[in-house]
Amino acid sequence: MDSHIAIRPAGHIAIRPAGTDDIPTVLALFDEAVAWLVSQGRTGQWGDTPWSTNPKTIALVEKYLTTGSAWIAEIGGLPVGTLTLTDGPGPYIAPVEEPERYVHLLASRHGTGAGAALLAHAAQETRSQGISLLRVDCYAGGDGKLVAFYERNGFTRTEAFVEQNGTWPGQILARRV
Repeated sequence: MDSHIAIRPAGHIAIRPAGTDDIPTVLALFDEAVAWLVSQGRTGQWGDTPWSTNPKTIALVEKYLTTGSAWIAEIGGLPVGTLTLTDGPGPYIAPVEEPERYVHLLASRHGTGAGAALLAHAAQETRSQGISLLRVDCYAGGDGKLVAFYERNGFTRTEAFVEQNGTWPGQILARRV
């Protein structure tokens, strides 16, 4: 994906299912997100290494795109975001005692509105499956903008946690749909 393509946020956002053929697209979206975070001096969330060069992040993307319900947001046919839903959290988060859908691998091109559109789509998908709980976890360090983004999109903080040998502060958020 060419990160130099200008996309106007006013464009219509289309959301389509993603599959294993989209793994390079998802990795490119994460590479772009990492580069944008680095340009903002915000390396605490995902570091400063492109996901497409890291075997662990490549395996993570492959895992979720083959086991979850993955989605790509596009404007004018160009990918601007991605999100995957599963039946529960990763191994570092305790499951809940009710059916849920869990957001994984959310990345979007800054300023397009794709992140909010993907979260709205995730809520709709969760509701259509007769499930009322949608959860996500995210990086809670630095300036707190990521947690605030989820709160603006209807999520409420439930519990904080620390991952990666006590160096990565996280926040679990939930939304009733």
